[in-house]
Amino acid sequence: MRAAELKERARGFGADLVGIAAAERFAPLPPERNPASVFPECRSVIVVGRRILRGSLRGIEEGTNFGSTYRTFGFAWLEDNFLAQTTYDLTCWIETQGVEAVPLFGYAEAGMPKGRPVAPGKPAPNVYVDAEFAAQAAGLGEMGLADVFLTPEYGPRQRFALILTDAELEPDAVVGQRLCGDCGACVEACPFGAIDASRKRTVGVPGHEMAVATVDYEICAACNNGAMRGPGRGSRPDRLAAACIRACVVRLEAGGKCRNAFAQPFRKRAPWAVGHLGRPVETKPSANTAATTGCGRMSGGAR
Repeated sequence: MRAAELKERARGFGADLVGIAAAERFAPLPPERNPASVFPECRSVIVVGRRILRGSLRGIEEGTNFGSTYRTFGFAWLEDNFLAQTTYDLTCWIETQGVEAVPLFGYAEAGMPKGRPVAPGKPAPNVYVDAEFAAQAAGLGEMGLADVFLTPEYGPRQRFALILTDAELEPDAVVGQRLCGDCGACVEACPFGAIDASRKRTVGVPGHEMAVATVDYEICAACNNGAMRGPGRGSRPDRLAAACIRACVVRLEAGGKCRNAFAQPFRKRAPWAVGHLGRPVETKPSANTAATTGCGRMSGGAR
């Protein structure tokens, strides 16, 4: 089984993105986030992604439909059905090649249920592998200032699942920061000030780390500007359709940073925002309009 053949199969099963990371790249991760805790013989981590349709954001961008546009096609069904089917089909094919494969959802660990270690020295179940770290380790993109993963194909518009295998596959090269210019559009777009760019932390694969803002996820959990909670997904809210990340979509597209390009701009009208009580609040045009100057300072072009 070759890496190129596996990627071709993944795309045939519906994957929009697929990358491969060598297992040793995960050595810096603690046991409760490390693939070796789930599959000690793992030699390769395959990261599979499916796009969040730009059109699935339309109802939230207009403030008129949150459920049957994004919640269904961009969030719950996309992750639990469409991406899961792609991951399952690819895992089935891998196991026909005589090697073992372990499929995993790319869920965040925060707030997820934990049991007791089954033996001394073992982490408590359930172990959740860091999917964003895995996506960077597999060469698919980078973390942006808003603490979301960005790819040169879709910006923040994708979801990931993982497959651990004992097959040794040719890994993809890790990349550093290329897309996010720290323009601050995400910070300015948040009506509640939940993103603090003055307090940054370093994340990512060693040698390719990136600085991301501190995000108060307790505030995000109460956001009614597009952030959502999903059943069985712990305490960390989904922000990929929230005001902050939609502002990121606007800036990345305006700067020509996404390969999945469109004839018309995503933002066609002034953005809306509501406060904690659900009442309209004033937005900041500098963060929420399609700037023609791109994304601020950059560290290289999109791949």
